[in-house]
Amino acid sequence: MQKQECIAMLLAGGQGSRLGVLTKYLAKPAVPYGGKYRIIDFPLSNCVNSGINTVGVLTQYQPLELTDYIGNGQPWDLDRASGGVHVLSPYQQIKGSQWYKGTANAIYQNIHFIDRYAPEYVLILSGDHIYKMDYAAMLDFHKAKDAACTIAMLEVPWEEASRFGLMHTGADGRITAFEEKPKNPKSNQASMGVYVFTWAKLRAYLIADEARTDSSNDFGNDVIPAMHTAGEGMFAFPFEGYWKDVGTIESLWEANLDLLNPKVDLDLSDPDWKIYSRNPASPPQFVAAGASVQDAMVSAGCTIEGTVDFSILFPQVTVEEDALVRDSILMPGVTVKRGAKVQYAIVAENAVIDENAAVGARPEDFESPDGWGITVVGSGLRVGCGAVIAPSAMLEYDVEGGE
Repeated sequence: MQKQECIAMLLAGGQGSRLGVLTKYLAKPAVPYGGKYRIIDFPLSNCVNSGINTVGVLTQYQPLELTDYIGNGQPWDLDRASGGVHVLSPYQQIKGSQWYKGTANAIYQNIHFIDRYAPEYVLILSGDHIYKMDYAAMLDFHKAKDAACTIAMLEVPWEEASRFGLMHTGADGRITAFEEKPKNPKSNQASMGVYVFTWAKLRAYLIADEARTDSSNDFGNDVIPAMHTAGEGMFAFPFEGYWKDVGTIESLWEANLDLLNPKVDLDLSDPDWKIYSRNPASPPQFVAAGASVQDAMVSAGCTIEGTVDFSILFPQVTVEEDALVRDSILMPGVTVKRGAKVQYAIVAENAVIDENAAVGARPEDFESPDGWGITVVGSGLRVGCGAVIAPSAMLEYDVEGGE
């Protein structure tokens, strides 16, 4: 097996429970995003654009569609004879089998895979973030600092800092202390969940962590604090640009609609840093003469006869005459029938919103602002004629029509 200086391990096995029905049968990294992508397209594309061509994708929860989507890696130029992309699931071993117990344990269970490439460095990535990043620049930083561990760092607004794992750094970028989601943060330097490790160091700490009976086998809770306590060289790599953790309904909705905001620094058409994806061929979209489309992204194969305003429509979406879609995300194959209204909602693949149904509402039109939120309709569901689905509702079953 050809030796690689650096390989990437992409953690894609989480359940994504905060996304509710969107991940009931789907791993979070496979959730559709931005009209034609999946969330996992971003770290995979970042790897290829950064010159990292060996990627292990660690799957566990509902892996079928994600595994099918990745396939042989061809859309990302990862269908290679040496290296390429490998889907790594928990497997039967001589001593029995076990699920990945935590992020560190997932890497520990795949030590033999990493060792095949004898890398000097290992890049650890999460499969649920939207961003464009040059990992090669981070690796160069890691080498220059002679670090054991380098953590990508983003300065976040102070009012949001308590949501993140935070770092304190010295003038040279050396990490001096950590705070894990503190109530009263003293730093706004947030960890992005992107790590470069010197493999010989990480390997030893993974083995030691696995031997501890009191460990949760997690990078943030166990391995990284252990390295810091031992005095290893740990540095923060500053990142400037768009980054979004899409682990909640609200953040997924915001991240999609950010693509319609010209002030947001996330150009997916940049020829120098392409985001690759696997997309079946579709005919051009059709917008009828009486339709209205404003500030929206309408993908190939869509048929629009009604009104679409500030929304993201994936391929094969149909919006019939007199229907309204506003401030919403409609995933592939959704049908919104005549007279229906979809507002501030995420509608999953192949769902049907029947005639004159109302899904969600604008905040200003809702009686109780405290109870307002994004409405979610699960994959393949039907909302019956005239039915009214309140803001913040999350549908797991069909809803019969109203009066």
